[in-house]
Amino acid sequence: MTNTTANAGASASFADVIAQNLPYLRRYARALTGSQNSGDAYAAATLEALISDRSTAEGTSNTKVALFRAFHLIWNSAGAPVAEENSDLARRAQQHLKSLTPNSREALLLSTIESFSHSEIAEIMEIDQAEVEALLNSARTEMEDSIAGRILIIEDEAIIALDLQSIVSDMGHEITGVGRTASGAVTLAEKEKPDLILSDIQLADGSSGIDAVNEILKSAGDIPVIFITAFPERLLTGDRPEPAFVITKPYSEEQVQSAVSQAMFFASTETLHA
Repeated sequence: MTNTTANAGASASFADVIAQNLPYLRRYARALTGSQNSGDAYAAATLEALISDRSTAEGTSNTKVALFRAFHLIWNSAGAPVAEENSDLARRAQQHLKSLTPNSREALLLSTIESFSHSEIAEIMEIDQAEVEALLNSARTEMEDSIAGRILIIEDEAIIALDLQSIVSDMGHEITGVGRTASGAVTLAEKEKPDLILSDIQLADGSSGIDAVNEILKSAGDIPVIFITAFPERLLTGDRPEPAFVITKPYSEEQVQSAVSQAMFFASTETLHA
């Protein structure tokens, strides 16, 4: 094999791995910013940076780590902003986030949602593992205890619904109800407006959790939504309006806790307490 052929093969392999992991970079970026548009813009900037200069990928343990490290270089240089600057939602989120240890949200998401090891997080964030562990400890304490609110669960499987209720209640949140169908969820939201929605995609009667959420948001306004799905990449294409918060089935308790904690910082209601 010639050097030219080998280099072409390596480039193709690099590009393939980047493409496979791009949906998960979108998920991570959206959760950090609280916005599909902002998150996807940072993901796009990361791709552009890697295309123009692959030196940031050198010395990393794998290509996925390289992709997320390139993102972090851009994220940190921009000052880690959230959502759109002229948004009331963004301003309230920024106020909540000021009380957190810097970089703790990033470490928590990388660990719980994106399933990176501590050593990989250290590479991505360019810190040592001891600092990673300290950030994770801070994040679990600060984020899970700082904000409580009302959560609507949309889930048709009784065991999963009970599990989600238990996780969310133990975090100190109030459950406004559990909708098993799209129409049932809309009715519950009309009775009591939630601060956050935690929703499955496919519901008992064949209706859609996405349709239910869209209907609720027409009257409830701009509140955060977390979708739980076995196929997260289908909601992370960037080709259409998609959620900012997505977790994968089967989920862990820590994943739900992390996603709910992150999303609650972007809740638009004024009734939340810190």
